[in-house]
Amino acid sequence: MRVGIIGSGSWATALAKIVTDNQQQISWWVRSESILEHLVQRKHNPQYLSSATFDTSRIRLSINVSDVVRDSDCVVIAVPSAYVEETLGSLARDAFAGKWVVSAIKGMLPEENILLNEWMANRFGLPLSDYYTLMGPCHAEEVARERLSYLTFSGLDESRASQIAEKFNNYYINTVVNTDVIGVQYAAVLKNIYALGAGIAHGLEYGDNFQSVLIANCADEMACFLRKMGVGRVEVGVHTGENPVTHQKDANYAASVYLGDLLVTCYSLHSRNRTFGNMIGKGYSVKSAQLEMNMVAEGYNAAKCIHVVNRMVGAEMPIAETVYRILWEGLHPAAGLKLIEKGLI
Repeated sequence: MRVGIIGSGSWATALAKIVTDNQQQISWWVRSESILEHLVQRKHNPQYLSSATFDTSRIRLSINVSDVVRDSDCVVIAVPSAYVEETLGSLARDAFAGKWVVSAIKGMLPEENILLNEWMANRFGLPLSDYYTLMGPCHAEEVARERLSYLTFSGLDESRASQIAEKFNNYYINTVVNTDVIGVQYAAVLKNIYALGAGIAHGLEYGDNFQSVLIANCADEMACFLRKMGVGRVEVGVHTGENPVTHQKDANYAASVYLGDLLVTCYSLHSRNRTFGNMIGKGYSVKSAQLEMNMVAEGYNAAKCIHVVNRMVGAEMPIAETVYRILWEGLHPAAGLKLIEKGLI
């Protein structure tokens, strides 16, 4: 299986490190000639995760996305959701025919308020059976330092998802596989919104006691939304069987890809969404926070996307809705947190 990676940010760089550390050859699209030349000459990304070095003999670098897609059997898309159209929109409609597409995007396309699988189906006719997701809980910075991390791979065909996961599994990456393609994507979108809320609370100097109750309520709100979307397995502590050889209970992916990813994104200092929210809580405007960070916080656009989607879904989402109002309607952060306070249980 020939693996291609689309993207040159921190997450794409971390994924490229994992696969090449596993002695695999990859094709890797980066967005500029300067990044490509720096990787060739200095063996690391000049802008992100500069401590992660690469054996470039295992990498075919290109600034032409069509070349990387053509030369890959499995294409991992790891660009911010807002740049998907710009990055892939010029490709031929049959560019992904017969290929497996893996989304490492934890956001929704903001112009259409849809998940990547919907956009890929509309633009390229990609069937959901050829679409897979790569989610956390995992921060790129810890991957660069080879700290034990977990990746969750989802696909309608679990055996194929396992084949993809094998390319990433190593001594510092453990992998979990499931069939919940839609649920894990919405969970990843929501946890970024909630991390923004946690960051806003931190910026307003709310303490750990409040944060624990806030995040617990975020988990409950997420589960309610997912149920409304038809996702069936959202509870931790529920196991349907055991491994017949090891007699270990089956993995409950809700514990990691739902709750685990929510916790790490809300609490970790590596979380760009938490950082963005913290700046909003401290009085930065949205625009000034974006300029200061120089990185994409997916939760910003996600807050608007989920606001639109939930008009049809009808889930009760007071926390996500308040974050949306703070970011998109000018609600003062302190007033917004007061509203959230009243609804926490």
